[in-house]
Amino acid sequence: MPKGSDLLVRALENEGVDRVFGIPGEENLDIVESLRTSKIELVLTRHEQAAAFMAATYGRLTGKPGVCLATLGPGALNFSTGAAYAHLGAMPMIIITGQKGILSSRQARFQIVDVIASMRPITKMARQIVSASSIPTIVRDAFRVAAEERPGPVLLELPEDIAAEEAESYTVPTHPIDIPVAHPKAIERAAEMILAAKRPLVMLGAAASRPRSTSDLGGFVQRTRIPFFTTQMGKGTVAHGSDLYMGTAALSERDYVHEAIDAADLIIAIGHDTVEKPPFFMGQANQKVLHISYMPANVEQVYYPDAEVVGDLGPTLKLLADRLEGQLPNAGALLSIREHILDRIMDRADEARFPVTPQRLVRDVRRVIPEDGIVCLDNGMYKIWFARNYRTYVANTLLLDNALATMGAGLPSAMMAALLYPNRRVMAVCGDGGFMMNSQEMETAVRLGLNLVVLILDDSAYGMIRWKQAVDAFPDYGMTFKNPDFVKYAESYGATGHRVGAVEDLGPTLERAFQAGGVHLVAVPIDYSENTRVLVNELREKVKPSHPEATA
Repeated sequence: MPKGSDLLVRALENEGVDRVFGIPGEENLDIVESLRTSKIELVLTRHEQAAAFMAATYGRLTGKPGVCLATLGPGALNFSTGAAYAHLGAMPMIIITGQKGILSSRQARFQIVDVIASMRPITKMARQIVSASSIPTIVRDAFRVAAEERPGPVLLELPEDIAAEEAESYTVPTHPIDIPVAHPKAIERAAEMILAAKRPLVMLGAAASRPRSTSDLGGFVQRTRIPFFTTQMGKGTVAHGSDLYMGTAALSERDYVHEAIDAADLIIAIGHDTVEKPPFFMGQANQKVLHISYMPANVEQVYYPDAEVVGDLGPTLKLLADRLEGQLPNAGALLSIREHILDRIMDRADEARFPVTPQRLVRDVRRVIPEDGIVCLDNGMYKIWFARNYRTYVANTLLLDNALATMGAGLPSAMMAALLYPNRRVMAVCGDGGFMMNSQEMETAVRLGLNLVVLILDDSAYGMIRWKQAVDAFPDYGMTFKNPDFVKYAESYGATGHRVGAVEDLGPTLERAFQAGGVHLVAVPIDYSENTRVLVNELREKVKPSHPEATA
């Protein structure tokens, strides 16, 4: 009869899993052997955190759970940040960890940590498998829980003696599960609010970027002709080449896009998830908020909608558009300020000084990335500039984390995108601090034969926190460091390294790297003085803040 690890791997195959990311240990050796003889590829990474980021990004891009594997204790705990990344970011993922035998205890407490208890707050479900015969049903349940709304990570702990235990083989068939459409009364209530609005505005949030969501969102916007803006994680859900795009709320207030937000008398928040930093603050007189999403709204100090429409986004929005199309004479009331907003956001995009400014950086990256190309951001000051200035045309082509907002995820998430889409251009954009947190995965990228460009913004500092330190009038302390020679560092892994020495060389260097193929690291110095000039001084002079604590 098959052993528990065989049943586990067969159950993974039954779910359509083709890759498992991670670093096995002694307690996973049965699983490794079962994987060796299966159709599933074991993608060995250099740190468990990177494996978790890759599995989570697989879930984000496909809507199906990615799978990662680690041993007990230290290996399992290294998944914590990746689990929280997937939990806050609503990315379906299955985490498989090992454990010492539970039927006997020949090593006492050596390496044993209560991983189930530690992971329970940052997963949708955390479960130890105590019987080999239960593995197929537990795996099927885990995939169902991970993928259903709201998606997220599930942890399965498989002790080594259960992995070696023999049991009868069987599989649990998968089946589609449809999400109910919103109630007709809720749709009618929403329609009446939109019909009564004088200055409606659509906001597209994180849940709108789910792979299952995006097909009908563009139809709703185009059929109603209501202008829209996005949150950081909602970018790309409707083509930003649209003449209805008003901008992205990269800040919480005072930015140019907030001229439209503040003027709206109805904000139609589609797919908003309050794990994101607030794209606007509620409480304005004569402004209502309509929440449309898979899940009911979380009532927060900064978000308490006036009405809700809960159900499968695509079919629900289609029904709502059927009710509204051709009946909204005020739909475009806010479009008169669109060009002003976009012109101000794109100001100084042609800046020629060096080190490169964020506006010029975003412009040059956009020029070398096709519409379906994917840019994966780590977490740093540049994230605000890309959210604000980078125009997207296809869903999930600017991957950033505005939920956990962790450093270290940019390179692994780009590696996953390059694995999934080998014929599309993929770039990781990382600060030097975030890059070095998982830079060892350059070896993994080279070993996997990826086509990937990694752009490193070099300021020898934790730039975002250093900027906030200065804005808050603290002395400059504790934020700077020395970097390796990034060109030699890349070459030591078998990648190709480049250092940009002039602003006019950035675009051509990136283009050559993409055309050459393989893994390239491009280091460019960055001038962050624009942070204060634009995001503090210019916006402060534009309008007096009502929430001075919310600058970014």
